[in-house]
Amino acid sequence: MKWMSTLAVIFCLLYGRVSEAQSLKQTIRGRIVDIDSKAPLIGVTLFIEGSDPIIGTITDNEGIFSFKALPIGRYNIGVSYIGYETKLIPNVLLGAGKEVILNLELTESVQQLEEVVITARKNKGEAINDMAIVSARSITVEETRRFAGSLNDPSRLVSSYAGVMGDPDGNNDIIIRGNSPRGMQWRLEGVDVPNPNHFANEGATGGPISILNNSTLDNCDFFTGAFPADYGESYSGVFDIHLRKGNDKKHEFTAQLGIIGSDLTAEGPFTKENSASYLVNYRYSSLDLLNRTGIKVAGDAVPKFQDLTFNLYVPTARFGTFQLFGIGGLSTIFFDETDWKQDFAANMGIMGFNHILPLNSKTYLKSSLSFSGSTNNWKYFEFENEKSEPWIQKGYDDFIYTTYTASTTLSHKFSAKHTLKLGITGKILAYNLVMDDFDWDENVLYRTLDDQGNSTLVQGFVNWKYRPVESLTFNTGMHAKYLDLNGNYAVEPRLGMRWQFTDRQAITAGFGLHSRTDNISLYLLRERLEDGSLAQNNKGLDFLHARHYVAGYEFRVSQNLNFKMEGYYQELYNVPVDKDPNSTYSILNQSDGYIIRDLVNEGTGTTYGAELSLDKYFAQRYYFLITGSVFESKYAPLNGVEYNTRFNNNYIFNVVGGKEFPVGKTKNSSINVNVRGSYAGGQWYTPIDQEESVIKGYTVRDESQTFGKKREDYMRMDLKISFRRNKKKSTRTWELDIQNVSNALNVTGDYWNETEQKIETWTQLGLLPTINYRIEF
Repeated sequence: MKWMSTLAVIFCLLYGRVSEAQSLKQTIRGRIVDIDSKAPLIGVTLFIEGSDPIIGTITDNEGIFSFKALPIGRYNIGVSYIGYETKLIPNVLLGAGKEVILNLELTESVQQLEEVVITARKNKGEAINDMAIVSARSITVEETRRFAGSLNDPSRLVSSYAGVMGDPDGNNDIIIRGNSPRGMQWRLEGVDVPNPNHFANEGATGGPISILNNSTLDNCDFFTGAFPADYGESYSGVFDIHLRKGNDKKHEFTAQLGIIGSDLTAEGPFTKENSASYLVNYRYSSLDLLNRTGIKVAGDAVPKFQDLTFNLYVPTARFGTFQLFGIGGLSTIFFDETDWKQDFAANMGIMGFNHILPLNSKTYLKSSLSFSGSTNNWKYFEFENEKSEPWIQKGYDDFIYTTYTASTTLSHKFSAKHTLKLGITGKILAYNLVMDDFDWDENVLYRTLDDQGNSTLVQGFVNWKYRPVESLTFNTGMHAKYLDLNGNYAVEPRLGMRWQFTDRQAITAGFGLHSRTDNISLYLLRERLEDGSLAQNNKGLDFLHARHYVAGYEFRVSQNLNFKMEGYYQELYNVPVDKDPNSTYSILNQSDGYIIRDLVNEGTGTTYGAELSLDKYFAQRYYFLITGSVFESKYAPLNGVEYNTRFNNNYIFNVVGGKEFPVGKTKNSSINVNVRGSYAGGQWYTPIDQEESVIKGYTVRDESQTFGKKREDYMRMDLKISFRRNKKKSTRTWELDIQNVSNALNVTGDYWNETEQKIETWTQLGLLPTINYRIEF
């Protein structure tokens, strides 16, 4: 293939120049605190594993440490402190262009020994949230850059994990254990946020392009079941995002140029006298920039988007730390076809303020204020040449959501055995919602939604972590919430347990009752009755509830190889379904969109399955991850009959891996090859009733075969090749990420084409090569 030959030539030319590189050096530094109290730890010993003579350092009075003038490369850093569990930080990648800043937390040993260092080793991938025990994993920034097919997007990365399925249509929707992606919760710096994706539809939690930029992200947590009590707005999964702090000692920059977007990141200290820092990133659509120069990569329908991320961090000696952060994105696209056209715009943003105040060495108070909002505007027209005005409007949405949030959390560490955390959150949910829907039977556009106002959501939680012995941890808690829009409330107990019964083996178990507040538009729907009047019947809908039961087993085969197995059962109830007993509609099959139905909380659902993971952490310059999941996902509407859900793929298998090849005379640069293969069962669907579709003139499904047909199995292979080159004061990376390298085109959906009088289908996203260049300096 010509492109592969060209790529090989480029790498050979680059390799020749790499051999000229001299020995390059850079700094690793950071801060270490107690995981429960967040108090700085003084005198912690850190050392570079395998160094001879040993390279080491200790933390100062503020818990700060520094390794200066280290040769660039990868390092394993050991951390030990008397009375605390030893920790190993594996594969810290140090490049010439940026300092590496680590913010570490250590766990106090239950056994209070004075002269013996506890040597328990924490596995890579364990969640950052210290209350998380089951169905949780941390995600590193390097993984988002390394995994093939991720497009530097954490949402796409997690589809390689056990029990998680991506959207075959190409969006980054996260489908967890057969649940609708509608049940996901996004959180940023401890604050619930709207869907952080460009071109996002009403009710969706994913989209084609993520607003989150991995140049600004820190390690994040991803949950797939039985979440701790501080999470209260999800029945499917939680993505807890953290922004990294800017460099507080020197100014640094990162520039990226890619086929999808181009961006610039700046960070550095406010002043040299303290540790205050800033981090700012701005990105703009490369496709729109190319279109403005006359190069139409995406045809006439050009996706235009831009986004901004910032994080300002100000620590003080007496008044705690202050943080001002935010993300925001604007996106528009216009389609102008022969017989139809539509204009779509979706925007979102959040700005938050956090204050962490240590009250003493064992207690801290975290307070947050935030303002967030999202808008969704859509206009749709069809051409009818027999009309005097041929372009007829057949759809209009204008949704504006604004949320004001205030929260406070108190955490107190009684001892190494007991930690208590409790918090309360208040939200004002403001809305201005307008929608016109087209009645295809009556051939008329009517207004189904026209509401402006606000509601209040109050949430509270308590978490208690108890470690009776070194090897056993319990996490119990309770989450409660109240929505004044309709007076609904929920009280949700949570329980987790981890028993490390040998140095290499552990058993985990968890239970949780979970629920989610749906979009306000669902509650305020006005349904058009036969006499033409409108009725608001959904306002009293209760929360959708789910009981999660999880049990797991972990076996650390070796220092860098971990095996994990989990089984789960989820019982969903109070599920909104159509109140018509002849209808088989359930919200469990809907991933996005405004729902124009009269609903009742009388549906049910169940998901159950087993997951296996074999994770070879990056070491000896290679890694792999093999995951397998088998599961069932069923639902029952008002008629009580059990059907497959749309997302009941039944099985998902993933193989991810990669190898780093050092190049150059001094081995300061590398070529990286990463692959990913996915194989999954097809989604279930209800076939089209062709006879009724001909009569009606639009798509009509045959509900006598509700989700009775299954799409072909889903297959996909991704390939990512990158070249990383270090120079004296910069690191440059060239990336080629090829999505669906085999160009598999499985059918993912169908519709009735009234013009052609036939059933049309669409397929999964085909072969898509993307190119990205990044320079850090």
